[in-house]
Amino acid sequence: MQALLDQSLARSTAHLRSIITPGERSLTAEQLVRVLTGMCVLVLSTVTAQGEPRVSAVDGHLIRGHWVFGTSRGAAKARHLRARPAASVAHVRGEELGVFVHGAVEELHPVDGPAAADWPQVHEYLRGIYGDTSFDWSEVVYYRLRPSWMAVYASTPDRLLADLARTG
Repeated sequence: MQALLDQSLARSTAHLRSIITPGERSLTAEQLVRVLTGMCVLVLSTVTAQGEPRVSAVDGHLIRGHWVFGTSRGAAKARHLRARPAASVAHVRGEELGVFVHGAVEELHPVDGPAAADWPQVHEYLRGIYGDTSFDWSEVVYYRLRPSWMAVYASTPDRLLADLARTG
């Protein structure tokens, strides 16, 4: 993930590089993994068949450097992602933290094909969060966002990490 963060920032605009400065206003991959534990609300952007953007919020889980999120199989965003797997997500905590990712999703347990090799482990993690009886698991589809670009903004990284150490 650190290589992706470095490569993404290197190919970003000068404007973004003036805002996100490694060591000053960003986090390393290792720090980010420590900060993003449990469920994080993500703003997910998909695209309609007419090319119109749509945003919605989903529960996101950072698992092995990839965002995993779910929705109802009947949701508009699920239909968008089936047809056009390109997506963007953002996790923002006020002005303190922003994590921005672009990439393509893969369905972790499709109805019409084999599940991802690690789906049993991801499913067990999710069941630990949501429980067995929270909803009908057959009606929910989970995706993994495979990132092609990722940037992290932290206004005061030292304070964010100190807060984490106090509450962690």
